[in-house]
Amino acid sequence: MATPSNLFPGLALLGLAMMAAGRHRVGAGLAWAGVLATLSGLTPLANWALLPLEQRFQAQHDVVRPVDGIIVLSGGVDLTTSRTRGQLTLNDAGGRITALIDLAHRHPTARLIYTGGDPSPTGGRARAPEAVLAAAYLEEIGIAPARLTIEARSRTTAENAEEVRKLLKQHPGERWLLVTSAWHMPRAMGAFRRVGLVVEPYPVDFRTAGPFATRFTFEHTADGLHLLDVAAKEWVGLVVYRLTGRSDALFPAPDAGPASSIADKDHRHHAAPDQPRSTRL
Repeated sequence: MATPSNLFPGLALLGLAMMAAGRHRVGAGLAWAGVLATLSGLTPLANWALLPLEQRFQAQHDVVRPVDGIIVLSGGVDLTTSRTRGQLTLNDAGGRITALIDLAHRHPTARLIYTGGDPSPTGGRARAPEAVLAAAYLEEIGIAPARLTIEARSRTTAENAEEVRKLLKQHPGERWLLVTSAWHMPRAMGAFRRVGLVVEPYPVDFRTAGPFATRFTFEHTADGLHLLDVAAKEWVGLVVYRLTGRSDALFPAPDAGPASSIADKDHRHHAAPDQPRSTRL
């Protein structure tokens, strides 16, 4: 109920209920507030909220220099449909997987790590996690299993970082790309830096068209509210991650240079096992 797409109509319904109960003035105020807030889905409000997140780390175009490894965060697979239909189905964050495929072909010697299980509260332990479903598909389209390591236990971004740290022994000078949605990249970078991994952001799945998108309106209220939900979750997530020590900064920024030495020091503090875990988790 805290997401805007549920909260705003909920206010309107609460106002109507209060009016029916005889509290006309307060009820009418809540009802009108809920209606107007819901109609904000037609305005550029969602773009205003998303743009700072997506602009924090610019799109990565330098894929010519050698890459030692690529880490892809889960979230691009529609788990329910994939399981029931028996084939991989991507959701609106599917750019994470298509970027992995593209990068894997551009860098045929790079190691690949796909991290993420089932984000549901129960963890979906009895069902195929996302990393397992994605790995099966990647092998079907010709990516060698020997290149791919999967991590299928994590359910959150912080757990992604912790589990990858256990898998990866990173050597000085190695270039590892972190692939996730642009709006999610600040929180992901904060979590990975916090555990001592040195990664380069490779944002994909942009939802805004750039700074001029703040002038765009939406044709459907649901479209604007959906993007507002995404932005609200990320802004709250950034605050929570910083307060709980799961990120190295409130609003992680591009690496200015000296931070890399700090990350290297922290990485040595969090020494990882020499051998990566089997790809069949």
